[in-house]
Amino acid sequence: MNADPETPDIWTVDDGSEVICLRRWKGTWDPDDRHANFKSDVVAYGLLDPLETVRGMSRNLDIPVGAIVRYVLARWATGGSGGLLEIGPVMVPRLWEPIAAAEEKDDDEARLQAYHQLRQMISWLKLPLDDPTVYPPQRD
Repeated sequence: MNADPETPDIWTVDDGSEVICLRRWKGTWDPDDRHANFKSDVVAYGLLDPLETVRGMSRNLDIPVGAIVRYVLARWATGGSGGLLEIGPVMVPRLWEPIAAAEEKDDDEARLQAYHQLRQMISWLKLPLDDPTVYPPQRD
């Protein structure tokens, strides 16, 4: 196995497959670190053993553990772009507009108005999820 000096938790085996060490981390960070919430989550979730669940899924679904872990990592890593595809490149800027306008005003009342505007926009988007009868039945 060859370890990558830039990423010591990843090794490449003879067949070219990569092996990853699932490491617990108990790091520290400054209170004003903009990634503090994520780092806190890494520490908290690091207390759990995800392989307990993955091994059960592997047994029940007859899928190798490595394939499930690869799927979970790929699904998580692409979640942002997947969300963009689901919402769409037109709707994201429309949802962002009230936020940008409120931040430009730098006023709590404007932020509250932006919240109400976003709430209305999202309630309109989720209406067919809450009540599928809003659209007439489609013909085959």
